[in-house]
Amino acid sequence: MSIRRAVPDLHTDDMQASTEFYERLGFRVDMDMGWVRNLVSPSNPTTQVILYGRDATAPVDPDLSVEVEDVDAVHAAMRAAGAEIVHPLTDEPWGVRRFFVRDPSGTVVNVLSHQGH
Repeated sequence: MSIRRAVPDLHTDDMQASTEFYERLGFRVDMDMGWVRNLVSPSNPTTQVILYGRDATAPVDPDLSVEVEDVDAVHAAMRAAGAEIVHPLTDEPWGVRRFFVRDPSGTVVNVLSHQGH
């Protein structure tokens, strides 16, 4: 299974203040859907931070996002291992296929693939 990137998901009650803070560190906004913003390093585009207000479709907010080559294979492996799936495998309207799984310590991981990749 190939991992494309792993990104911390940071929860914020003030999207603008958090965005400005990370911009001062050198990040730039790459994607903005209002409830979620992805900030990237201009010099290393796989270095990213995701800011979350409240997830638009899931019952819980993730703590970490992991983009994989084949989300269906990872989902099958997690189910086979008995992992707790907290958001089902879903094709989201913004172009990702994803599910959330809870790790053994309680961290919620958003596992995704961009559709068309």
